[in-house]
Amino acid sequence: MLSRGLFIFTVNNSNVEIAALYQIYLQYPSVQTDTRKIRSGDIFFALSGPNFDGNAFAAEALAKGAAYAVIDKAEYATGDCCILVPDVLTALQQLARHHREQFNIPFIAITGSNGKTTTKELLAAVMSRKYVTYATEGNLNNHIGVPLTLLKIRKDAQVAIIEMGANHQREIAGYCEIAGPDYAIITNCGKAHIEGFGGIEGVRKGKGELYDFIRQNGGMIFRNADLDYLDEMSTGIAEQVTYGSTLATYIGKPKMNGVFLEADITAGEEEISVVTHLVGEYNFPNVMLAVAAGMHFGVAIADIKAALEAYNPDNSRSQWLTKGSNKIILDAYNANPTSMKAAIQNFAIAELPNKLLWIGGMKEMGSEERNEHAALVALIDEYAWAGVILVGKEFREVKGTHAWYETSAEAAEHVRQQPPANCSILIKGSRGSRMEVLADALPHR
Repeated sequence: MLSRGLFIFTVNNSNVEIAALYQIYLQYPSVQTDTRKIRSGDIFFALSGPNFDGNAFAAEALAKGAAYAVIDKAEYATGDCCILVPDVLTALQQLARHHREQFNIPFIAITGSNGKTTTKELLAAVMSRKYVTYATEGNLNNHIGVPLTLLKIRKDAQVAIIEMGANHQREIAGYCEIAGPDYAIITNCGKAHIEGFGGIEGVRKGKGELYDFIRQNGGMIFRNADLDYLDEMSTGIAEQVTYGSTLATYIGKPKMNGVFLEADITAGEEEISVVTHLVGEYNFPNVMLAVAAGMHFGVAIADIKAALEAYNPDNSRSQWLTKGSNKIILDAYNANPTSMKAAIQNFAIAELPNKLLWIGGMKEMGSEERNEHAALVALIDEYAWAGVILVGKEFREVKGTHAWYETSAEAAEHVRQQPPANCSILIKGSRGSRMEVLADALPHR
């Protein structure tokens, strides 16, 4: 049993000190960064942000039952159950890396501009049919989420799936140093986080850091053969499993059943037809990846089919909802020009009555904000709709003749005052646009 008291780690989170911290973690293997979620026996990492100092919450965490609090300012040490380190975030990341190094199992990393969370969920569903699988919860895919995901992996793990998000260069490279993936997936490289990446070439360079890690350290990638640029980006990687609609290891053909995706898939000598609960043909590559990886790791094809057909999206990601007499596609978790185009085009050709389009602004567009939103309005104008609502300051100057509201709260009030009936509605926008409140404003009966 470790003695309890003030631990002072002062030499830049050295390997020796991280190993000592790891022994504490093994005794209390539940890490928390939010005092509102503290449970007895947690280790609290007092992370700080631009508007708050996490050290100030250490005493509260201990009072709520935390076994230890990791801090980086000595004045907040209570003298009881505190661990003083030079930098809390660095300690968290290095602890996670040390924990990852204890495993000799497949670590699969997923990044991309669109579809990475859905891909991760589908892959986890498939792999769980045969293996004890740990995967990123929700979209905890940033500099804090990646180490927290790693530290949730327990000794019984047989597969780990790590989602990696990024909005600037060298971010994915840093996550790879922590997670050490030996399998990699880039879903695609689209117009996302343009402000941070500096254009589509910057996006490819940033996402390509995952391929760079595999190239330098050995390993395998699962590659969408329908995207030529991924072929170019993967040059020099010897081990590749491909999937797509043609000329790939695993080949499929998408088809639509109303708004839902179906796929006929050839996997070696076996063929399956998968009927999903996924909205939109743009989910076809996500399904194909899950098939390809599942087959590679020996999951029975019947189990792959069952896992994919049982999966239901949630958390405002292409959810199919019914509110009163209206049918809604709620896709309000993320948006960029690439995903917007796919969603709108898919909705336009779907055999649905009385289509309404409720679109929120796209964030992190930088200097391209006006041009990208103008192009989006031009795309909308190519089709006939029963009605269009645009939300956000991004549309103020380019809204054309469409109804426009600066905030989703204002748009939601309009919906409450003039609720539609017997309509099909696509609600899509970036997370910051909060378009889900429009769905909440619809009558339930």
